[in-house]
Amino acid sequence: MSKWKELAFEVLNGHIISKEEALDILNSTDMELLELLHGAYIIRHHYYGNKVKLNMLINTKSGLCPENCGYCSQSSISNAPIEKYRMVDQDTILKGAEQAYQLQAGTYCIVASGRGPSNHEVDQVVSAVKEIKDKYELKICACLGILKPEQAAMLKEAGVDRYNHNLNTSENHHDSIMTSHTYQDRVNTVELIKEAGISPCSGVIVGMKEKKEDVVNVAMSLRVLDADSIPVNFLHAIDGTPLEGTKELNPRYCLKVLALMRYVNPTKEIRISGGREVNLGSLQPLGLYAANSIFVGDYLTTSGQETTADHQMLKDLGFEVDFVKETVQ
Repeated sequence: MSKWKELAFEVLNGHIISKEEALDILNSTDMELLELLHGAYIIRHHYYGNKVKLNMLINTKSGLCPENCGYCSQSSISNAPIEKYRMVDQDTILKGAEQAYQLQAGTYCIVASGRGPSNHEVDQVVSAVKEIKDKYELKICACLGILKPEQAAMLKEAGVDRYNHNLNTSENHHDSIMTSHTYQDRVNTVELIKEAGISPCSGVIVGMKEKKEDVVNVAMSLRVLDADSIPVNFLHAIDGTPLEGTKELNPRYCLKVLALMRYVNPTKEIRISGGREVNLGSLQPLGLYAANSIFVGDYLTTSGQETTADHQMLKDLGFEVDFVKETVQ
């Protein structure tokens, strides 16, 4: 039995991965990759079988953000030629929900740029969520930035199931990527949504000139934070941002990162997110032996893979979309 398979069974028996073991995963050789993924798959299958959750997002407000996140085309310091617009109308959000439903995406993510939402923007999201919940059996995830307690309570009451606020990187590396808010601001937001009774979604962006130790540290921080869903983004460096031209990743390392997230957070939804097409390339299907969730459709300001290709990929793997298609009566 390989050491990765042994480690997987230890994790299933309650073992908590140490930093040394986590670094061993990222430092493993390419010759070990299939054995590493086999171990990750043992854990993934124990909790999720061969089911895959699909997620779709809508960018309801683009650009116009005062923050200085170095990876983001929507930030105040970005010169990327993106479309900029204020909060879209309710009909547009509803049409997105219908598309998500048709694509068998169990979770519809309502995203808006900015440090945090105005009360008017929260009212718009609340109104849309209530109508969506009347029509479809969709889980709703909101991603609106830093919230106030009363705003979190309003979203919960409206039926928002999950709220996304990524840690993005380790505490040590955070200030190298953004300085307009702190790492603790991000942690506090996740804790706030937990207190409001909303399921926390928080993840990472890999490939931002961080060290392997940073990837390990943020994986473990997410374990401590007890995020229910962990999106793993791989940097898609956009021209006009401070990280323009950054290309540190290869598909095999990306797979090791996904395996790390599964070993460290065995029971959680691990979602392959932004940049998967660019960074995993032809090895995308292998990622689902560690992860159990993907985005379908486009991302915030970059294009995703054709949704028909995503569904075909799952069919080829013999995996099943985790979706019950029924409208609310």
